[in-house]
Amino acid sequence: MARLAIDGGTPVRDTLLPYGRHSIDEADIAAVVSVLQSDWLTTGPKVAEFEEVWAARVGALHAVSVNSGTAALHAAAYAAGIGPGDEVIVTPMTFAATANCVLYQGGKPVFADVRPDTLNIDPAAAAAAVTPRTRAIIAVDLAGQPADLDELRTVAERHDLVLIEDAAHALGATYKGQPVGAISHLTTFSTHPVKHVTTGEGGIVTTDDPEMAKRMRWFRNHGITTDHRQRAAEGGWFYEMEGLGYNYRLPDINCALGLSQLRKFDGWLARRRAIADLYQEAFSSTPEIRTPKVLAMNHPAWHLYVIQLVLERLRVGRPEVFAALRAEGIGVNVHYIPVYYHPYYRALGYERGLCPVAERAYAQTITLPVFPTMSSGDISDVVVAVEKVISAYRA
Repeated sequence: MARLAIDGGTPVRDTLLPYGRHSIDEADIAAVVSVLQSDWLTTGPKVAEFEEVWAARVGALHAVSVNSGTAALHAAAYAAGIGPGDEVIVTPMTFAATANCVLYQGGKPVFADVRPDTLNIDPAAAAAAVTPRTRAIIAVDLAGQPADLDELRTVAERHDLVLIEDAAHALGATYKGQPVGAISHLTTFSTHPVKHVTTGEGGIVTTDDPEMAKRMRWFRNHGITTDHRQRAAEGGWFYEMEGLGYNYRLPDINCALGLSQLRKFDGWLARRRAIADLYQEAFSSTPEIRTPKVLAMNHPAWHLYVIQLVLERLRVGRPEVFAALRAEGIGVNVHYIPVYYHPYYRALGYERGLCPVAERAYAQTITLPVFPTMSSGDISDVVVAVEKVISAYRA
């Protein structure tokens, strides 16, 4: 048996392979330079163009761009009418921003447990969490696999709730043959550099509701009903602030990069799926690993590839496996720490034990690298390193 690098052996890789990475080419650079040489660096024509292309890709009537995925969630919470005293049902298996957007609006996140197979929010748990104060449900398409959207929408409509779908991982995914982005009342995306396409930083919300779209356009611009370009076109100066908004605008510079990236998206999505297929094949017969369960109705986008360790078959825990893989040059990660584990949420009164399925999953999950520019050698290195570490720690 090969000696582990963490114990002084030779690592599988000399340089660390990150779990995710952006890809920028000359076309992207040229697109950004073109805007830098134009009259509009922000609130210009590229914003509307980017939104139109995005909406068309996901089959939605409206897309509203903002300057981060977090801002997209905040804008969606605002459009949904979440306010002080409202409860919003949220999955704990997500980045903190998914729940934070509720707090921004003065609401209270109520955590509902996840399915043990997909780690997406369990519709039965969500339904059980509904009270007279519930205003919305926020589902997350973890790793790029859609949540149980029909069941969740049924729960939402039964109780007159808004279904917000955090699809930061799921651009290109389909649910029952429909693209993610036009199924829930509001769908949020991220264009952070590790996501499917990047605008540097950025986010976007899609909806078929014109009133919600209008509210979000105001919200991203201080609550003001017109932007500078509109006033310039009309030759006027007057503007009004209709509500309390934020400066969440996404500049034309970023939108130009996003448009260029979207032209390459189909190939990148295919590559992510191919990498996931190779991992599924490599690890499906390893008893110490649970590979992701893909539901028949879903075609995931594979932002992440998350394995679950079968800890009773190992003589160490997740921390030791994680450290050993990093020592082999594999930049594994963990997605996610249950949101209510964070000190800020503990200070609000949330306690461990709220969502036992999510908590068990957290203790055994590891995210393997997936990004489109991974070479065959990179993929092989991941497989070899995982097999090496698992063999060394097998009970």
